[in-house]
Amino acid sequence: MREEEKKRSSQDSSFKRFMKKRWAFPAIYIASAAIILTGVLWYQTSDNATDTDSYDYEATDITGKKYDEPALEVNRAMENFVMPVKDPDSAVIQKQFYDYDGKAEEQEAALVFYNNTYHPNTGIDIATKDGETFDVLAALSGKVTKVEEDSLLGNVIEVEHDKGIVTQYQSVTEMNVEVGDQVEQGDVLAKAGESLFNEEAGVHVHFEIRKDGTPVNPLDFFNKPLSSLQELDTADKADAEENSGATEENDEAAPSEDKSAEESGNTEDEGSAEESADENAGNTEEDESADTEEDPAGTSEDEGQTDDQVEEDTATESTDA
Repeated sequence: MREEEKKRSSQDSSFKRFMKKRWAFPAIYIASAAIILTGVLWYQTSDNATDTDSYDYEATDITGKKYDEPALEVNRAMENFVMPVKDPDSAVIQKQFYDYDGKAEEQEAALVFYNNTYHPNTGIDIATKDGETFDVLAALSGKVTKVEEDSLLGNVIEVEHDKGIVTQYQSVTEMNVEVGDQVEQGDVLAKAGESLFNEEAGVHVHFEIRKDGTPVNPLDFFNKPLSSLQELDTADKADAEENSGATEENDEAAPSEDKSAEESGNTEDEGSAEESADENAGNTEEDESADTEEDPAGTSEDEGQTDDQVEEDTATESTDA
C-alpha cells in the first residue's frame, strides 16, 4: 500500500511541477486551438466536395455557355476613332459625307457624278496635299470580314468592331490583310489608290463608318469612343433618308401630274369643241335637208299651177276660135 501511495504521490508531484512551468498553459491552449481548427477545416472541405457534385456545368450562366459570340475587349470599347492616315494634318478631304439634314450647298458638294447620274457620298474621300499614295491604317481595332477586288470601287476592305458596327476602306491597292485577320488600331491595311466611281478624287481612300448597315458621318465620330456610336439610334436617320427620298420623288412627280392635268383639261376642251362643231354641222345638215324637202314640194305646186294656166289659156283660145 505504501508503494502505491508513493507512486501516486510521485505522479501528482510531477504533474504539479509540469503545470507550474510558464509555457505549460500556452502550449495546452495552442494545441487545443490547432485541434479545433483542424476539425473545422476538415468539415468545410467535406461539405464543399459534396456540393460540387451537385453543380450543373451545362447551365447557361457560365461564361461561354450562353453566347457563342466572343466577348468585346474593354480597351477596344474605349478606343477612339481616328482618321485612317498616319499624319491627319497632311490629309485633305476631297469630298464630304452627304448629310440629308445639311444645307443645299453642302449636299450639292457631297454628290458623286458617275454614269450621268448623281449619287450621295456615303463616306468621306481622303487624299494628301501632294496627291501621292499613302498607307491606309485601321481606324479602330477589329476583325477583317471582307476583302474584295472591285474595279468600280477600287477594292474594298471591311473591318468589324462590334455587332453591327463596321468600317469600310474603298479605293485601295496592295491589300495586306485577309478575311479573319485581327487588326489593331494603326495597322497598315493597304495603300491608297483610284476608283472608276469617283475619278475626280484621284489617289484617295474612301472611308465609311456604318452601324446596322446605315452609313454615318465619320467626321462626327473621330476622336470619340466606340461606345458613342453604340448609343446612336440610326433607325430615325434611315427613316429620315427614306422620307427625304420620297419627298424628292413627290416633288418630281408633282409637275408631271400638273402637266397631265393640264393636258387632260385641254383634251376635254378640245373634245367639247369638236362635239359642238359636230352638233352645229348636224343642225346645218338637218336644216338643209328640211329646206330640200320643202322646196321640191313648192316647185311641184308651181309647176302644177303653170300647167293649169296653160290648159285654161288653150281652152280660151279654142272658144274664141
